[in-house]
Amino acid sequence: MKKTKGSLESEISKAITQWEKDYLGRGSVSVKADILRDMVIVSLQGILTPAEYRVCETKDGMLTIKKTRSELVESGIENLKEIIFSITGVEVKSFHTDISSRTGERVMVYKLHEDLEKTL
Repeated sequence: MKKTKGSLESEISKAITQWEKDYLGRGSVSVKADILRDMVIVSLQGILTPAEYRVCETKDGMLTIKKTRSELVESGIENLKEIIFSITGVEVKSFHTDISSRTGERVMVYKLHEDLEKTL
């Protein structure tokens, strides 16, 4: 049975939430995945701890948290690429991410080797 775009997006959201819990020790408040052309865009809300918000009040603190959080995610990138591949059947070409220290949101963009949306 062919999977729908919505069911794939839901599966990706659940898998990334589980990865966060297993790999980072805690999950986001909410995770939403969207498939758009040759990209999977994942929006994660509420990823910073209260202590991290406090540290982010200074520019140096904010840069430190961004750098640390980026290194944590980058260190698990192979797992993340495998999650996307296992769910979509399409290889990840590149990965981009950033975090907002103000809102505590992270955005992950997985560029795929083909237009997944077209095949759904």
